[in-house]
Amino acid sequence: MALLEQWKSVAYNKDANKAELQRFWQRYFMLEKGVYEQLLENPDQVVEGTVKELAEKYDLSVMEMTGFLDGIDESLIAGNPIEEMEEDTHVSLAFDKEKLYKNMVDAKADWLYELPQWEAIFDEDTRRKLYLEQKKSGTIIKEQKIYPNDPCPCGSGKKYKKCCGRNK
Repeated sequence: MALLEQWKSVAYNKDANKAELQRFWQRYFMLEKGVYEQLLENPDQVVEGTVKELAEKYDLSVMEMTGFLDGIDESLIAGNPIEEMEEDTHVSLAFDKEKLYKNMVDAKADWLYELPQWEAIFDEDTRRKLYLEQKKSGTIIKEQKIYPNDPCPCGSGKKYKKCCGRNK
């Protein structure tokens, strides 16, 4: 069984005790935060190696590193083969800084997008701009409904029902 399947069977186990699963995720999020703190200290350094080597480098189990790789994959410059990944699979953690920040915002992971290391990467205005861009990207804006007696949006000066709203 590939590592990702094993990770998902543990992390998303619907039969697991809810309290145990909550403790599992709390522990994982603290470990994840530690890895991001290290990565963001030197964001332009390309970190790569096998899954096992990176797990050892960041003092994680191979399963925890698999979860981390699954979480960061959408923010990477080039994705890793996470679906078929094994311990000896070579992976890269080269990430797109803006994409990573926005994905952290999208995941509502304030413990990650509020890390002090971001201050050295983006100034406050840039962080605010990226935050708002990400928040607005999920907002659905409904077009204003045009009623029959409203002025036609084509600019003819006629009522909508007598112009573009006419059934032809």
